[in-house]
Amino acid sequence: MILVTALRGTALAAACLLALPAAARAGPPLPVVAAEDVWGSIAAQLGGSHVRVTSIVASPAADPHDYEPTAADARAIADAALVIENGVGYDPWVARLVAANGGGNVLDVGAVVGAKAGANPHRWYAPADVERVVAAITRAFERLDPRDAPSFAARRARFERDGLARYHELIAAIRRRYRGVPVGASESVFAPLAQALGLALVTPASFLAAVSEGAEPTAGDIAAVDRQVADRRIEVWVVDAQNSTPDVARITAAARARGIPVVTITETLVPPTASFQAWQVSQLKALESALARAARR
Repeated sequence: MILVTALRGTALAAACLLALPAAARAGPPLPVVAAEDVWGSIAAQLGGSHVRVTSIVASPAADPHDYEPTAADARAIADAALVIENGVGYDPWVARLVAANGGGNVLDVGAVVGAKAGANPHRWYAPADVERVVAAITRAFERLDPRDAPSFAARRARFERDGLARYHELIAAIRRRYRGVPVGASESVFAPLAQALGLALVTPASFLAAVSEGAEPTAGDIAAVDRQVADRRIEVWVVDAQNSTPDVARITAAARARGIPVVTITETLVPPTASFQAWQVSQLKALESALARAARR
C-alpha cells in the first residue's frame, strides 16, 4: 500500500497540481527520492523523463545497514513528491526524516509486499516482490501525474517485457538445473533469491540473521557452518561483500581452500551506474557459473 499523509513545500505543490484539469498538468519532472539505489534504478526506468530520481544509499563500499543520513538527504526528502523506502527495519531513518518534515507521499516496500516486522528486509532479492514493487511505483506515478499515466503504463510494460527478460530467464534456468543443490551464505541477503532459485540454503538461519543484524553468531552456529565447509556439504558459498566479519572472512577463505566456489553479491548496485537488471543478471551469471563448476567437481 502507499501511505499518504499531509505534504509540505514542493511536495505540497506537486499534490495540489492533481486538482487541475489534465490539460493544465505540466511542469518539471516529479522529484522522487529512493532510500536505496536498487529501488531508485527501477523508479527511474519506470518514470523516464517524467521523474527525477535521487538515490541515497548508493555506495558499494559501505554497509547499508549502518547508513547515517546527511543534511542533504533530509533536504531531498523534504522536497520529494514521492519517497520510496525499503522498510522492514532496513532504513528506519527514512520515516524519521519524513516525519520531521510533516509527512509526505511514502511508498513503503515492506508494506507493498506484506513483509511484517522481523522479516528478511532484502526484498529486492525476491523476484516476486520486485514485480509487486514495479506495479506499486507505477501506480504511485499515475496518481501523482495522471496526465502522463499512459506513458507510465507503457514504460512498465516495456520494463517487464524487455528490461527484466534476461533476469527472469536466468532465474528459471538456474531453478531448472540446480533445484535442491545445497549452498551456504554469509548473511540473510541471499535467502530470498535462494528460495526463488530453488536452492537449498543450509546455513543456519540464526547465523544469517546475526551477521545481517551486526550481532555475534553463536558458537554453535559458527561450528555448524565450519563443518559444512570442511565436509564440503555445500556446493557454493555466497558472500555479501558489503557486510563481512572476521568469521565470515575466515569461512570464505576456508571455502576457497576446500575448492568450494565463492560468489560475491552486494546490497547496492555494482557498479553504481548499473541498472537494477544489469546488476542482477551479472550476479546470477556468476552464480550459475559457480554451480556449474561445482557440478563438474
